[in-house]
Amino acid sequence: MTRCHDSILVSKVRSLQETQCASLDGVLARADGMELRLPYMSDPALRKRINDGELDYMDIHLSHVAQHTWFGFYGDVDVAVVEVVGILEDGRLIPSSSVGNNKTWLDMASKVILEVNARQPAGMEGMHDIYYGTALPPHRKPVPVLTPSDRIGEPYLRVDPEKVVAVVETDAPDRLSGFSAPDEASKAIASHLLDFFDHEVRRGRLTDRLLPIQSGVGNIANAVLAGLAEGGYRGLTAYTEVIQDGMLHLIKDGTIEFASATSFSLSEAGVAEFTENVEEYRERILLRTQEISNHPEVVRRLGCIALNGMIEADIYGNVNSTHVAGTSVMNGIGGSGDFARNGFLSVFMSPSTAKGGKVSAIVPMASHVDHTEHDTMIVITEQGLADLRGLAPKQRARTIIAQCAHPEYRPALSDYFERALQGSYGKHTPHLLGEALSWHERFVETGDMRPAS
Repeated sequence: MTRCHDSILVSKVRSLQETQCASLDGVLARADGMELRLPYMSDPALRKRINDGELDYMDIHLSHVAQHTWFGFYGDVDVAVVEVVGILEDGRLIPSSSVGNNKTWLDMASKVILEVNARQPAGMEGMHDIYYGTALPPHRKPVPVLTPSDRIGEPYLRVDPEKVVAVVETDAPDRLSGFSAPDEASKAIASHLLDFFDHEVRRGRLTDRLLPIQSGVGNIANAVLAGLAEGGYRGLTAYTEVIQDGMLHLIKDGTIEFASATSFSLSEAGVAEFTENVEEYRERILLRTQEISNHPEVVRRLGCIALNGMIEADIYGNVNSTHVAGTSVMNGIGGSGDFARNGFLSVFMSPSTAKGGKVSAIVPMASHVDHTEHDTMIVITEQGLADLRGLAPKQRARTIIAQCAHPEYRPALSDYFERALQGSYGKHTPHLLGEALSWHERFVETGDMRPAS
């Protein structure tokens, strides 16, 4: 259950898709079936076409998608294809395991095709909270979410029957996202984070119920979530974008008592577990529209703890979560920016090296910046945790190098920083501009960031 069947939006010749599914993205990419893709992608075939320069991709914060559509920034929406669990006699729609921005597409599209998927559990009815209280500026009002479990809308989607041009019945599974068992690096990252949480509780900055958790998708996130249970935490809440296996396990064992999200991203085992116990999960999970699940105002009010992965961070805390060597996109920014900028804590995590040590996750200068140093509080690798709160740039650099860099790269990073302190044009954020991206240049040329021995 992923955003696989969320929706397809066709605006003139552009594809404003929300799906991240190989069965759709990959097919359309190989068939030259789209011209522009937004807001998120992760399919290999689509990624290749984008990086080969054959297809345009516009990355965007997920909290912006619905409102920018309402603002008219993307032009008219001609057709929306939206998956639902069922259609009631009065025309209301039972949303599926992926809510996303389907409310917006149903409202804005000139024509709608409904896909009624029998594979989606009928027991999901009542799990959703579709908010119809948003408005355009200057008529906006505060979104009245005070806790992750607050219901502010209704369980169903609405659509003007006059716009529905077809109803298609399907029996199709979602793309299943397999997760590998936590490796030693992931376990170490989780351990560092738990030690940090324990420290914050002792200092009185957090309680033993922490604050609502937001977690990105992936193996590291799953390992970190598993660590919460092992650390003895109970009665937690989650206000996040996607629920994956690790969070489902925490809900079942009581570590998380309630979770709010906009969709699922589960493995085959996770889908089976959810389907078998959907009535139980319906009482402890709420699926919202994406504009609410990722709403900056709500994220800030609730004080979410944002836990997200990264490709690299530079010595000052600028984080790249989407591009390899600054030019080759791996995936979209997703919702990480919505939570990192507005959360109570913003945490970015990665193993300190990749590709057998040929790539360092800690670099002199980030080759692409998705999250600036102003939004980065905590950086964690298996080497350690850098707490950047209250630190000026040069203090941040020394902390990140000492705590997070792999020992093989630490001397080179220290050498670069010390030389930058002497030779930089300015001394507030010292850089040697002719050398700052040389590690990435070397990787592009040789496949290895390390200098030739």
